[in-house]
Amino acid sequence: MLCWLIFLFRLAAAVLKSRRHLLLENAALRHQLLVLSRNANRPRWDPVDRVLWVWLSVVWSRWRKALRLVQPDTVIHWHREGFRLFWRWKSRARNAGRKSVAPETIALIRQMSQANPLWGAPRIHGELLKLGITLAQRTVSNT
Repeated sequence: MLCWLIFLFRLAAAVLKSRRHLLLENAALRHQLLVLSRNANRPRWDPVDRVLWVWLSVVWSRWRKALRLVQPDTVIHWHREGFRLFWRWKSRARNAGRKSVAPETIALIRQMSQANPLWGAPRIHGELLKLGITLAQRTVSNT
């Protein structure tokens, strides 16, 4: 008798829920069944599974009630870990330092300065610009 009362109460609650909530809850429970069926002994969560639950935690306010296989704190930990990984990737060092000058360009600058001893860095810089080689004048003077 008590079992039937609980069933009727849950049925009435399901009727009052929104369709979106029911779809999300159904998807969450089915996903957990999939995780359980994939690994017989102990459920193993793939990175895709973790991303799904982090997304559910952001999109759906009642995600904690549908979660059965792990603690809600675990999903929050996954979210923070993903956030850390994203910012570590975003803050990585990319092509640190200045662009290096091609050895052919350095040889050309030296050849021009030896062939024309009266030319300074501004003149050599101008001649390189005419040839289509873009460098700073200071780079020419340091070479």
